[in-house]
Order: sequence, then C-alpha cells, then structure tokens
Amino acid sequence: MSSQTTPISVFILDREYKFTCEPHERDDLKAAAALLDDRMREIKKAGSLMALERIAVMAALNMADEVVKLKSIDRQRKEQVDQRIRNLADQLDGALGSAMD
Repeated sequence: MSSQTTPISVFILDREYKFTCEPHERDDLKAAAALLDDRMREIKKAGSLMALERIAVMAALNMADEVVKLKSIDRQRKEQVDQRIRNLADQLDGALGSAMD
C-alpha cells in the first residue's frame, strides 16, 4: 500500500508554513497549527514586544510541560488500574479457592 503525501499550508502568527503530509494527517496538522497559533498569540498579547523565536520557544515549553504532566497523570491512572485488577484477581482467586474447599 503506497501513501501519497500532499502539500498543506498553515498560518501561525500570520506567517505561512508549508508542509507535506498524508491525507489522513491533514486535520490533525491543522488542529495542531491552530493550537500553536492560539498559544503563541496568547503569549504575544500577554508580553511586551518579543521576537517570534522567543514566543515560539515559550509556547513549546508550555505545551511540553502539559505533555509531561499528562503523561504523569496517565502513568498514575495506569498504576491504579493495574493495582485494582490485581486486587480483583486476588479476590477472585480467594473466592474460587473457598468454593473448591
């Protein structure tokens, strides 16, 4: 199965950026660009005049921080689910052991 990449343009802080991506990735790329544009506009609006590079780095750091926190939350939830499954399996083993006696 061969996939074709297609060109796409997105605008971030009124600047056009061109990429190529597979057709099924277009909507995600557009959504990511819109999110980045929103974040960069918030930073630009909140601060004094800043260079585009500094705004981009601040937005990237903020978004990376969110990813790190979400991964931590996901890991904690996974550990809780795993522990709950172990507890239920132990209870089931105990119930089955009692029923066999």
